[in-house]
This record gives sequence, C-alpha cells and structure tokens, in this order.
Amino acid sequence: MIGRTSLFARQAITKFVRNSHAHGGVPGENLPFDLHNHYKLTALFIVFFGSGFGAPFFILRHQLLKS
Repeated sequence: MIGRTSLFARQAITKFVRNSHAHGGVPGENLPFDLHNHYKLTALFIVFFGSGFGAPFFILRHQLLKS
C-alpha cells in the first residue's frame, strides 16, 4: 500500500511540474507582482506589511471608541 501511495505522489508531482509552464532560471517569474517597477513594488510592500502591522491598532481603536 505504501508503494502505491508514493508512486501516485511521484506521478502527481511530475505531472504538476510538467504542466506548470515555468521556464525556470528567471528571478521573479513565478511571483504574482512585477519586480521591474521599483516604486510600485515599494508601494505594494508598504501596503501589504503596513496593513498587517496596523490592523491590531485599528481594531484596538475601534474597540475603545465603541459606546
């Protein structure tokens, strides 16, 4: 039973890699954002990390201002 499971997993991973259409070797090719526009990349990083960092403070403010 273990042999069949590992064979199935190996075939599934091989099929996934072959169908991924990734050429490989190009930095940032598989990322969901563009690395060439540095200003847009900086803005996206500030929004992404700023929202995660600032969320507890906004939640706390909301809770303290509730009547």
